[in-house]
Amino acid sequence: MTRGYKNCNPGNIEISKDVFQGEIMPSHDKRFKQFQNMAYGYRAIFVTLDTYRKRGLDTIEKIINSWAPTVENHTQKYIESVEKWSGVPRLKKLTEHSGEEYIKIVAAMSRVENGIPADMNDVLSGFAKQERIKR
Repeated sequence: MTRGYKNCNPGNIEISKDVFQGEIMPSHDKRFKQFQNMAYGYRAIFVTLDTYRKRGLDTIEKIINSWAPTVENHTQKYIESVEKWSGVPRLKKLTEHSGEEYIKIVAAMSRVENGIPADMNDVLSGFAKQERIKR
């Protein structure tokens, strides 16, 4: 089992001052947040990406450059993989009405982070738990 799945944190969101619904506090992992279940872990990714969108990080390329900086990631490979697995062009501008595309992007990000395809039921449950991005 991957660390992201063990923590119910498929995006490997690092511990920070931000607190998400369903977060286990304190985390038993010294670096990454833990969630009560995978749906809450996916919800945290959707909420974070909505915050990114509001700050102008509204394409896969902009999202991944922030999410997975080159200091510790192969960022360009990450972008290529998310584009390929989501089917969403890396420079397509996302809006608050891009729910279907965000679902595909989050599933692809989880696959990059964990090395296995995301369980779409968990991704969809996480999407349903947040109300910021619309279909």
